[in-house]
Amino acid sequence: MATNIISSNIPDYHPEEDGVHKLVLTTNSVRNTTLASPDDKYYYEICTWFWHRNTTKINIHEHDTKLMRPVAEIEKLAAGRFKVRFKKNDQDFGDWISDIEFLKPDSDGVGGTFCDAEGVQYRWKTHNRKLQLVRADDEKKTPLVSYVPHRRYFFVLLISRHAAWELKPECMKMLDRLIVSYILVERRRRARHKVFQS
Repeated sequence: MATNIISSNIPDYHPEEDGVHKLVLTTNSVRNTTLASPDDKYYYEICTWFWHRNTTKINIHEHDTKLMRPVAEIEKLAAGRFKVRFKKNDQDFGDWISDIEFLKPDSDGVGGTFCDAEGVQYRWKTHNRKLQLVRADDEKKTPLVSYVPHRRYFFVLLISRHAAWELKPECMKMLDRLIVSYILVERRRRARHKVFQS
């Protein structure tokens, strides 16, 4: 696999200084993108193939074996609803779960609450119009994941900085659930925004 040129040229990435990991999104699409650390230790591919246009697959590139393996799937149903499933072992996927059951929506329409494999609840919320992940029981609302949006030269030209996540180390163990929940939240947010524009 080739070196990830986009993520390896990040001048402000120093994980040893503050313990924050950075994962870079290569595109702004939630259907076809990659999410990778600058050293490619964590590398996730999110893809929706044209011959399976209703199914988005999340694959992880294992750094040691250099193999891609699926970790989750999101399938689009009618009327903007989705169902998700995760790999339960090396061979089989688990049962399908509805998007509402996996990611309970917030009352304001943006964000939602989900549980990790141990049952700890996390909540996506917006702060200054940017997504953040916090623990549901944290009264201080300390962000565990912060979304850093992309920048463009002169606001219209090529991208000068790709969008990225800044993650606390405790989130690295649940990246598959984190990615699926982010895709669902972002799809809901974009669909809601599209309704308000019309």
